[in-house]
Amino acid sequence: MNAQDLKNSILQLAVQGKLVEQKAEEGTAEELYKQIQEEKQQLIDVGELKKESKLQEIDAGEIPFVLPSNWKWVRLGDVLQIARGGSPRPIKSYITEAKDGVNWIKIGDTQKNSKYINKTKEKIIKEGIKRSRYVQKGDFLLSNSMSFGRPYILNIDGCIHDGWLVLSQLVNIFNENFLFHILSSRFVFSQFSSIVSGAVVKNLNISKVKNTIVPLLPLKEQKRIVAKIEELMPLVEKYGDAHTEVTELNEQFPVEMEKSILQYAIQGKLVEQRPEEGTAEELYAQIQLEKQELVESGKIKKQKKLPEITAEEIPFEIPDSWRWVRLGNLCNYGSNKSVKSNEIPEDAWLLDLEDIEKDTGIIIRKKQKRETRTTSNKNIFEKGNVLYNKLRPYLNKVVIADNDGYTTTEILPLDFGKFVYNKYAQIVLMNPYFIYYTIKCSYGVKMPRLGTKDGKNAVFPLPPLEEQKRIVKRIEELFPYTKQLIK
Repeated sequence: MNAQDLKNSILQLAVQGKLVEQKAEEGTAEELYKQIQEEKQQLIDVGELKKESKLQEIDAGEIPFVLPSNWKWVRLGDVLQIARGGSPRPIKSYITEAKDGVNWIKIGDTQKNSKYINKTKEKIIKEGIKRSRYVQKGDFLLSNSMSFGRPYILNIDGCIHDGWLVLSQLVNIFNENFLFHILSSRFVFSQFSSIVSGAVVKNLNISKVKNTIVPLLPLKEQKRIVAKIEELMPLVEKYGDAHTEVTELNEQFPVEMEKSILQYAIQGKLVEQRPEEGTAEELYAQIQLEKQELVESGKIKKQKKLPEITAEEIPFEIPDSWRWVRLGNLCNYGSNKSVKSNEIPEDAWLLDLEDIEKDTGIIIRKKQKRETRTTSNKNIFEKGNVLYNKLRPYLNKVVIADNDGYTTTEILPLDFGKFVYNKYAQIVLMNPYFIYYTIKCSYGVKMPRLGTKDGKNAVFPLPPLEEQKRIVKRIEELFPYTKQLIK
């Protein structure tokens, strides 16, 4: 249960008479009800109040729960004066900056989480009162549309437009704060929700608001209920803060757990090292031999030698059997083949950034319609390539191609050959340390990206090939458990 649910439960107990005990000496709601009816009749008799059609008696089927014996179900229209606001038109003709202008109360004059309206941004001339609805300090306003049914207490006099309903007391039968809590309760809001009209913008029908039922109870008991609510709400707020903190921790924990697993993986702490699997030094020699054969056969161009890795560049320690290697010495970073988009076959796979789900390495869309293609260049990729996005904020969009295709030039198809396991390379490129490096080296203001030189010079922790595969297998075993934590 979150804080709002707990608050709703407290208000529900309040409207059911279960929050404080009843005291016989405090009188009954029936006495209050008679008092308001007598006052209304007197005002009607002297012409100060119009006689309204009598509201229907409350049917037993409308009553949602049993009230204490000294309480009474009443309709809002039987105990309060309810009216809609009005707007003098054209409103611009009535707006004034004069100090003696009348406060023009709008929805924009409310403050979030506040129950009072204390001031207005605009005023209207006094002649506008005749074409509007004048309201007074202590009246209640209900927002009639958008966030319909939200109650506010006026701390000022003024005029309201037809986006408001005003609720006024002829006789003080409701404690101000108690009435606010009643109108804010889920019980009343559910009635408002069931009677609103309008498919897009919800509007409260004034006649139906009058027919909304609420409990009436002795004034002294209302005050004791308010005191109890005010005693409990600070505790609810503390509970809410604690609940939010725990929820955030629970939500963040799986994410941080996955990051830790990835970090442990590339530090050589996720699986044990096995001497029989050889060393990264031996593997690196095989990689260089493979690249030399490709250069001699004309399949790739000879690359400029990259600088030696310095101690300052090494972000963390790795096992003795591993080796730090520059990314450009392991793959074809920055040496991609490309074609113009209009030269791509009709049935070819054309991959874009939107086709890749962030953080998951999942391709969510396989084809694009021909008419969406432009004449811009596209990179060619092959099945098994690691497709690395060099553009922020999409650094975690790193996937492995399960077919041949073409992609935007912001995605680099990286071919790691046969001595670097492509799934291990994907893990490194999605690792927090690598993302930090790319962010640090990025250039550009609107859409920062990793340059070719910095990409080639990135340092890569290389373990023996069989250990790479065991690391990936272990991660694939562990990640489903972190996903369960998210649920």
